Amino acid sequence: MQLYTYYRSTSSYRVRIALALKGLEYESLPVNLLAGEQRQPAYLAVDPQGRVPALAVEAGQVLIQSAAILEYLEERYPQVPLLASDLLLRARARGIAALIGSDIHPLHNVSVLNRLRALGQDEAQVQDWIGAWISQGLGAVEILLGDHGYCIGPEPGLADVYLIPQVYAAERFKVSLDAWPRIARVAALAAGHPAFVHAHPASQPDTP
Repeated sequence: MQLYTYYRSTSSYRVRIALALKGLEYESLPVNLLAGEQRQPAYLAVDPQGRVPALAVEAGQVLIQSAAILEYLEERYPQVPLLASDLLLRARARGIAALIGSDIHPLHNVSVLNRLRALGQDEAQVQDWIGAWISQGLGAVEILLGDHGYCIGPEPGLADVYLIPQVYAAERFKVSLDAWPRIARVAALAAGHPAFVHAHPASQPDTP
């Protein structure tokens, strides 16, 4: 497999975590978003939307959108599951993942931030926008987590695959985690887990 990725893209980070948790090998193909490589014809031939991640799999097929890629990996490589066998626990994990992937992350995506700037918002207003949506979303996630272990139980899974990159984004945008001790607990556990360490932006070949 080949993963088109960018070191601090949170959606790429999700896929890297899942691949690492499942012990799957892949070739990293960095796409420099700051340099605009995602808008070049060569990459638009991979993903017409010009986004990362994209995952090249069997017979040259390319998958886009992190949620779809994660579903593919879970179904194709179920030996190390990201979802519990219990239906309610699976639904809880998916709920947390959707909250982060649909209601937090898109609102601080670089395209949204650039649009705000183009509409005349200054950097203080942009930062206020980012902090407000991350704080509102993570405040809800905090309530949904248990008091022990990872997001849903003693082993990391789909919810953690989404949460840890969002924590990275919060720290990058200087949003304090002090109000969310459960989230901080999960982040501390992940910081000592080899799969999360391997997938971290600081460990990527395109990290400056």
